[in-house]
Amino acid sequence: MANFNNLSSKLPGGKTSIFSVMSTMARENDAIDLSQGFPNFETDTRLKELVYKAMKDGHNQYPPMNGILELRQQISAKIETLYGVKYKVDSEITMTSGATQALYCAITAFIHSGDEVIVFKPAYDSYEPTIKANGGKPVLIELKGKYFRIDWQEVKEKINSRTKMVIINTPHNPTGTVMSIEDMQQLESLLKNTNIILLSDEVYEHIIFDNIEHQSASRFPYLAERAIVCSSFGKTFHNTGWKMGYCVAPEELMKEIWKIHELTVFCVNHPMQRAFAEYLKDPENYLSLGSFYQQKRDKFLKLMEGSKFTATPSKGTYYQLFDFSEITEEKDTDFANRLTREHKVASIPVSEFNIAKKDNKQLRFCFAKTDETLEKAAEILNRI
Repeated sequence: MANFNNLSSKLPGGKTSIFSVMSTMARENDAIDLSQGFPNFETDTRLKELVYKAMKDGHNQYPPMNGILELRQQISAKIETLYGVKYKVDSEITMTSGATQALYCAITAFIHSGDEVIVFKPAYDSYEPTIKANGGKPVLIELKGKYFRIDWQEVKEKINSRTKMVIINTPHNPTGTVMSIEDMQQLESLLKNTNIILLSDEVYEHIIFDNIEHQSASRFPYLAERAIVCSSFGKTFHNTGWKMGYCVAPEELMKEIWKIHELTVFCVNHPMQRAFAEYLKDPENYLSLGSFYQQKRDKFLKLMEGSKFTATPSKGTYYQLFDFSEITEEKDTDFANRLTREHKVASIPVSEFNIAKKDNKQLRFCFAKTDETLEKAAEILNRI
């Protein structure tokens, strides 16, 4: 009998994602799930009907590897209108199986053994394992202070001849912060005249509040020339289970991404691409998202005013961090577990995203929920 006990793991110490852990715990304890980032309300009926129509019309076989032309055209037009740069529809836009697959392909395409990748922490938990699986070294930089700012002097000091890539995420998961135009200009000045690739995770680009303008890497010429920008239909249109996303990049970079994309999924859901191509023709379907989610953020914060939790309002994404230091000295992981099991509200302990799992007594709650769900959760949290 084969014995695999001594296999050499590419990700030693790897474990189940905290999102899966907390969502499973929520189901097992019949808790309100404000942990994993998915809406509990339906996607637009019209969008679902467009998918069904595409199926009935026979669009059920392989689409082109990089996506159907009509959708690539719509994405190119959207980006040009919003950010002032035109991506070539034939060579610079690719549909992916969610943004995470785009991130994976981008890292895998370019990171070799010994390459360094700058990652800002707290960070989405797919970046570092993918870097390590490809032999790269994550170079971790902690976001600073109450507002999770980037120390650009520290970034400058960490860049060296081994730096192959920098990963940014704006609007930022889990903190809900947003990079400013000054941040992007600082980054642009650091990367100009280098061969460093920028991987820009912008999946929440349309979920941004308080009249703040999203600063896409595409807006800045010296960033756009080196940037792989990843976006998500699932986050934008309330259908995370469809696992539909895309990335854009200069042709020279996209050619390398295609080599990995072709070997992982080759192409993604054809009828859904047809539906999104039609749905994107009305800009209001995505331009209205900021207002929609700001109402939910404001409602949730208002509902929580009577609690012992404290918060700085999120500026983007559909997450809100709450500080619980006035409630307990428990580790955030222990408190999150107890909240789920005893009080029936699930959240994400933020230490899971931090360097060395630093515990700042913060939990992340997802407010992409119905008003009824938010009201029930806040009622429980106000009693703690």
